[in-house]
Amino acid sequence: MSNERTLHLVSRDIASRLDLIDQVRGLDQAEKYFSSISDTLRDFKVYGALLNCYAQHNSMEKVEAFMQKIKEYDPKQVPRLTKNYNIMLRLYARIGQYEKLNSLMQEMKEKNLCDSFSYNIRLNAYLTTNDINGMEKLLDQLEADPVAPVDWKSEKLIKGKMMRVAYESLIIKYAAIGKKDDVYRIWNMCKMLKPSRNSSYISMLTALSKLNDIDGAERILEEWESGNTCFDNKIPNVMVSAYCKNGMLEKVEACIARLSERKIDLDGSVWDSLARGYYEFNDMDKAVETMKKSVLAGKQGWRWRPYPFTLATCMY
Repeated sequence: MSNERTLHLVSRDIASRLDLIDQVRGLDQAEKYFSSISDTLRDFKVYGALLNCYAQHNSMEKVEAFMQKIKEYDPKQVPRLTKNYNIMLRLYARIGQYEKLNSLMQEMKEKNLCDSFSYNIRLNAYLTTNDINGMEKLLDQLEADPVAPVDWKSEKLIKGKMMRVAYESLIIKYAAIGKKDDVYRIWNMCKMLKPSRNSSYISMLTALSKLNDIDGAERILEEWESGNTCFDNKIPNVMVSAYCKNGMLEKVEACIARLSERKIDLDGSVWDSLARGYYEFNDMDKAVETMKKSVLAGKQGWRWRPYPFTLATCMY
């Protein structure tokens, strides 16, 4: 494609064309098109488009070499390169080059180039590698930093959503290693995010169940029931499983009766958990009766299936 055919295009158009050529005709053709563009039409958008093409093909060496060219293109314009740096961060995270990611993130901080997407990429990398300390340090830094990107703390934007994912992940991980105080500490941070989400309550109830903190789980359940979140069968199911694990079948029955009074239709998984509890504590009459409710409550097409050992025993 000749220079003359691109003279009427602005850089945004050229960048879009580069991306399209890469997708349709491949990276080699995208490079040839870039080479055909006159120097006067190349700007950071055009350079960034080819950089993104390299990244999409996981070509780390080409990304690093081309990024160096971009920096040398006009050193005074480096503060405008946040988007290009983020392309590199995503690449390093995707291919597991975490040392390079850390080094680049540090460079971005020193140059004041980090935005909400930069922190989002870094947080996702911590989640992927189960780096609890790294996640906590980053979250603490962003909570305390008055100049941190505003949308990090906004539930309506991607950063706020990632904070919730991080908190919920931390809650589960701290429960797995028996750190109850840390579970509650992170929960109190998670509750600051508005609006409330069922996923957060599920994480907290699951964590407290692992810790056998039934009293704490009951308080969280009461808080959820009094809130404005939509009903989700997963939440009473977690509570029912916790009760059954501890042999508290009367509390399960009370919990289900309370939900029934509110005209709430429980799905098969809740009844199945109770049937399993009866089965494990040798109350076979109630196990059979409850398993029937479980099967009847199951909806066609759902992925849920009854616990096989309970079902088999009840059918015997």
